[in-house]
Amino acid sequence: MCDDEVRRTYLIVASWRSSLSPMPRSSFQAVFLVDGYNVVGAWADLRQVRDQYGLEEARRCLAESLISYSTFQGFDTQVVFDAQYQDSCRDREVITSNLCLCYTDFGETADTYIEKACADFRFDLRKFHQRLIVATSDRAQQLTVTGYGAEWMSAERLAAEVDAVARRVQRKQKPAKKSSGRFLAHGLDPEAQRKLAQLRFGK
Repeated sequence: MCDDEVRRTYLIVASWRSSLSPMPRSSFQAVFLVDGYNVVGAWADLRQVRDQYGLEEARRCLAESLISYSTFQGFDTQVVFDAQYQDSCRDREVITSNLCLCYTDFGETADTYIEKACADFRFDLRKFHQRLIVATSDRAQQLTVTGYGAEWMSAERLAAEVDAVARRVQRKQKPAKKSSGRFLAHGLDPEAQRKLAQLRFGK
């Protein structure tokens, strides 16, 4: 697909989303924390990618599926991945202005990372004008984050919402194109495509 089509699709998402809300484009409606490997394990298509091509490709596909969704919803999305089994320091990779990938410290789980973020958010002034949402299907994690006052979303509900947004975005495209499900590579700007391509080689 040519760069012009990529750019046009990305602009459709951004402009349509801004037309639905009076909020400035630079203002996020919510901080959205996603338990990355929990979602990978819960989505059948991502499990298949993980089992056939490895975790790096599963991470890339998850990130790709969340870009249009995060832009449309106006979310500051942070996808958290465990690095507890790797000898690495905490890292943060920005994919777009609405989406970044967060890798935990060695020995730190995604659950711990998310719980600390929820605890810190209670004392953050953003809580008065932003929501905090956590996506995971871990029951214990659900109880913990809601105890801190965050909203909870199951991995299954996230999949349904991502698919719904993908369908709505595609209906706005001219000419209409066949859906490839929630993985909308043609909905990304060239820089986001480049960053996602780099994920193929792992961290």
